[in-house]
Amino acid sequence: MSELAARSIRTGSTRRVILVVVGLALIAIALSAEPVARRTLSGARTVDMGLLQLKLAYNSGVAFSIGQQLPAWIILAVTAAITLGVGIYAWRTVPTASLVGTVGWSAILAGAAANVIDRAVDGKVTDYFHTGWWPTFNLADTYITCGVVLLVASLIFESTHDPADPPPAQESSK
Repeated sequence: MSELAARSIRTGSTRRVILVVVGLALIAIALSAEPVARRTLSGARTVDMGLLQLKLAYNSGVAFSIGQQLPAWIILAVTAAITLGVGIYAWRTVPTASLVGTVGWSAILAGAAANVIDRAVDGKVTDYFHTGWWPTFNLADTYITCGVVLLVASLIFESTHDPADPPPAQESSK
């Protein structure tokens, strides 16, 4: 096996480890914040932090409460299937992704998985960040948004080649 092929395999494995480790850490943080929010903000309590308020809300639907009239098991099954599909795509993609893109995929998957896990507990997602001009959301939703921004930025601003890879060989003219 050539040195380049070996380095590519190591980089791909490293990117997958990053995907999983960062994703699991973010899921743990998001799921840890939710019981604190439920306990602290129960009883219609709001904490004003200027542009952002902490205010407890529950969403039995998906983004912007779409589908909230559907049975919880349908929402759970669909969101879990979408999360699984995105996870498979990310797993296959990150070996050739940049570090920023890999972290973006981690954040997207962590946010989606944390929302699926939260929904699996009681059929709804706990939201607690409120702006007054945007629907109330949670940390997992923030992960998804930031992950998309990182992923798009990596696609726009970064080369498709790892900086550690040597430049492609030039053909000599004879």
